[in-house]
Amino acid sequence: MSRGVRESISKHSFSSRMITIGIFLVLFSAHDLFSFSEAQQLQFGFYSETCPSAESIVGDVVKQAVTKDPGNAAVLLRLHFHDCFVEGCDGSILIKHEVNDDERFAPGNAGVGGFDVIDNAKSELERLCPGVVSCADIVALAARDAVIAAKGPFYEVPTGRRDGLTSDKSNAANLPDVEDSINILKSKFREKGLSDKDLVLLSAGAHTIGTTACFFIMSRLDAQDSTISPEFFQVLRLKCPKGGDVNVRIPLDWESQFVFDEQIFRNIRDGKGVIKSDSVLYQDNDMKNIIESYLASNESSEANFAADFAEAMVKMGVIGVKTGVQGEVRRICNATN
Repeated sequence: MSRGVRESISKHSFSSRMITIGIFLVLFSAHDLFSFSEAQQLQFGFYSETCPSAESIVGDVVKQAVTKDPGNAAVLLRLHFHDCFVEGCDGSILIKHEVNDDERFAPGNAGVGGFDVIDNAKSELERLCPGVVSCADIVALAARDAVIAAKGPFYEVPTGRRDGLTSDKSNAANLPDVEDSINILKSKFREKGLSDKDLVLLSAGAHTIGTTACFFIMSRLDAQDSTISPEFFQVLRLKCPKGGDVNVRIPLDWESQFVFDEQIFRNIRDGKGVIKSDSVLYQDNDMKNIIESYLASNESSEANFAADFAEAMVKMGVIGVKTGVQGEVRRICNATN
């Protein structure tokens, strides 16, 4: 284990006080969000009577998956993001068609995974509580539990989502992309009701864990992107040589790829952002100020990042949700009933 990772684990075993602050902010934000649309029908502990062990079952499956492969934490976090940004948080990304025209095959969803983990959780839930817990809720809960497994904050997830009935890769044509400019990224997030601060947290902040493929950075390396520090450019070029294997995986956070911490913001500030969509954030004054706020030398900076990230996750998790009689509760997650 590297020195950076050891220090991160020590620094980011979040205290109960920090978690309490995060939950308070999430609950406060959720109250505002739930005043509108179908989101108001979501609630904390939705399955407390119909399937009391639902959340613990999902948590156990996620813990096992991350223990087996620490990279699964980032995979499950990304799955939730990519689900919510298309048809809303309705599990539509899980549906699989025989002709490969579903969301999974959209270019913007290249490399999205974690489907087996969701299927495992669903199988166990169907054994104990058949027809009760939606796949959409499993995805949202699994993302939260993945964050916890990476030494991140606990936060309450409102549940009661219903599963969508359709999945079409053409609907995923406008996902945020690594090559997007800062203005395009802002626009895509605002279309979903998310703020510039949410963009920093859910895009760059979420990249505190996980990897990407050389495929996604080749163009900026070939163009000798000036936002990359000269020293780090050489590191990336060595890992992703011109004409090399574009499927080679590299960490998004070079210092602590398996630990939830604020190091990703330090990397971006220092010209060590791996993907372009992270680096461009620091070229915008408003985004730069948000990033710098999480690097302030005071005791509250880390707590603020943890709490703010949790709040942004809850906010994203209510995008376009289906509730009540909308949609369905799938028996298996990769196919409608």
